[in-house]
Amino acid sequence: MKQRTLAREVSITGNALHTGEAVTLTMKPAPADHGILFRRTDLPGRPELRPRIDQVTDLVRATTIQSGHAKIHTVEHVLSALHGCGIDNVVLEMDASEPPILDGSAKPYVNLILQGEPVEQAKEREYFTLDAPVSVTRGDSSIIALPCDELKISCTSADDRGIHTQHLSLTIDPDVYMTQVAAARTFTIYEDIEELLKLGKIKGGSLDCAVVIRGDKIISKEPLRFKDEFVRHKILDIIGDVVLLGLPLKAHIVATRPGHAINAELTKALYAQLEERRKGPKKKPRSSAVLPTETSLDIRRILETIPHRYPFVMLDRIVEFIGQDELVAIKNVTINEPYFTGHFPANPVMPGVLQLEAMAQAAGIVMLRRSGNTSKTAFFMSADKVKFRKPVRPGDQIIINAKITKYRGDKLAAAECHCTVDGQVVSSAELMFAVVDEADA
Repeated sequence: MKQRTLAREVSITGNALHTGEAVTLTMKPAPADHGILFRRTDLPGRPELRPRIDQVTDLVRATTIQSGHAKIHTVEHVLSALHGCGIDNVVLEMDASEPPILDGSAKPYVNLILQGEPVEQAKEREYFTLDAPVSVTRGDSSIIALPCDELKISCTSADDRGIHTQHLSLTIDPDVYMTQVAAARTFTIYEDIEELLKLGKIKGGSLDCAVVIRGDKIISKEPLRFKDEFVRHKILDIIGDVVLLGLPLKAHIVATRPGHAINAELTKALYAQLEERRKGPKKKPRSSAVLPTETSLDIRRILETIPHRYPFVMLDRIVEFIGQDELVAIKNVTINEPYFTGHFPANPVMPGVLQLEAMAQAAGIVMLRRSGNTSKTAFFMSADKVKFRKPVRPGDQIIINAKITKYRGDKLAAAECHCTVDGQVVSSAELMFAVVDEADA
């Protein structure tokens, strides 16, 4: 499916729900891949905000985003309308901190979008398709997102007294949104109004933009637009809050008594999955343990066995395993080794500590072969009786002999190791190391 924007600029004016301010909101076309952008034209520098979950600062009866000193309150209705109508790229200019509440639904915004004449763009729309369940719980509210090849929302709305309990399940597309969701108005419990006023909220609230529930009675300027208008508005809010993910979502959302706070928690959990996916696949685990039947290892198998990588792989080949506790390995020393540039330029000599590291890697492979576990890593702990007898230079081939001499369970081991060049011992040591889970390394 192609991305969409508006063919022309459109505006709407009204009062904000919580601040009570008069505000004009203008929707402007934007190029492909631009996304949704809010712009505060009333503030110096005309600051811009992208609606993302990491910018959410307040979730009391609305969703507020903030970047620096600039805030946008109650973004959920206009974002819901944009998503419901399939608009990907648009600039929303506002001359106050909160979009107009209008009639308390998203219908006026849908009408505004239709006036702007949605048009397709050249680029394909990118979706976030959920591939593993995500669930969040907050008190007696819960939301579960399940893998699905479309956006589907199943919602149950109820108050503390069990009155006006409503349930609805819808597959969301532009036609369904515009006819079944957009017109549902915001609502509140009568007993909550005083507390909201004390919090500095709903300064622009009235029966022109909300339905009030008092006991088993509905107080409204007009009849309910749907017999289950409350649950439809909850679905409207979920859609608007999930837009903060930054990509249109394909999932089946199952919500019980949702609100902005738990909607935001779900979006955060989805965003975490999205970020992990953007980082690319996780590091591939080492493919297999060293098998008792293997008599030697080439460099490919060495890299599958130990976590070291350039420039710290100090083994080129395991020539031979001798029994269960001993091996012979080789390390080819060339002038291309990075340490020779500083050790020493006029007289290149392999550092003794790297010979020690080569012995430790060899001894570690013996221990890992014994454990037969790909999730383990050998950690070098200590060295005793270390001796360096002759310098090792470019062109030498080091023969490394490592033999485990002592085990303490399957976690600690001691080894005797020595390196030879042309049959002469150049270094030797007694080593102690530990085998730990790779996740703890």
